[in-house]
Amino acid sequence: MTTPDHTAVASAGWLSVGAWQRRFREQPLLPLLLLLALLVLLLFTIQPGLLGRPQAWLNSTIRFATPLAILAACQTLTMLTGGIDLSVATVASATGFIVASQAPSQGPAVAIVLGLVVAACFGLINGIGVSIFRVQPLIMTLGTGLVAAGLLVIYQRFVITAGARVPEPVVWLASGTSFGFFPNCLLLLVPLSAVIIIGLRRTGYGRLLYAVGDNPIAARLAGVRVWQVLLVLYMLSGILAGIAGVVVAGVTNTAAPSGADSYLLPSVAAAVIGGTSIFGGRGGYSGTIVGAFILTVLASVLTVLKAPEPVRMIVYGAIILSVAAAYARVTSDR
Repeated sequence: MTTPDHTAVASAGWLSVGAWQRRFREQPLLPLLLLLALLVLLLFTIQPGLLGRPQAWLNSTIRFATPLAILAACQTLTMLTGGIDLSVATVASATGFIVASQAPSQGPAVAIVLGLVVAACFGLINGIGVSIFRVQPLIMTLGTGLVAAGLLVIYQRFVITAGARVPEPVVWLASGTSFGFFPNCLLLLVPLSAVIIIGLRRTGYGRLLYAVGDNPIAARLAGVRVWQVLLVLYMLSGILAGIAGVVVAGVTNTAAPSGADSYLLPSVAAAVIGGTSIFGGRGGYSGTIVGAFILTVLASVLTVLKAPEPVRMIVYGAIILSVAAAYARVTSDR
């Protein structure tokens, strides 16, 4: 009578599908980091010239991923409550354009404050509509975005844009490099990410966001003032969108009233890929950051392959759906 090889059994158990699902469920960032590593490997394989200048490629990737990660923070926070913010790209574009157009006459500091005040006002309008008047977040933010776009066109006609320029400090922060290797945008992204991650995990307001998203009725019955939570949430989303708009203006170094418009769907995709549920109550910002880098590297791969726009859209959508479905599969409780 033979005895079972416990080592072989343990090894088989470690390699089983169930074991990997449990591992991914306990460490949800693991599959995202694996996908990011595979995309980077693919990029370096099809473009071997990047091996000779990896630092330059890394700096460029971080620069372009930073505004996407900040805009995706807006979607992560709102999606935790079961909402979504479709106005963030327009608000970001408006903020960047206001900063660039006001900086020559008002100075960089005043221009940035003016831009962020406008962004906060749009966030406040969203918050009032969603929290007090109970307008569905998707409809409310879509309408606010359209209003912001119209007002931006009117504003553009009343200001002299010939002398508009992005302030040098903004360009330095968004596009500059220090010590020959350190991207300056990390001076913004790292502290901001730390505040959001710690705020969600360690503060009462962060726990309220999860509670409202998981069961708003139960949260209300427990004494939570849901309308206040949502009002603050959408104001924060507007301010974050404004910060992202300033960064976009610095990265592109152009005063364009539509500079951040292309970031809307990727910001939603980064949050979804990062594991934030669109139904609320589950997710976090750590995965969203990795999701933003995944989309940035994917865009680089498609650019190197000279993929036409229809192919880009197909591949982009397919990967988003596949990753979201796979993530939901391995992190589900069932």
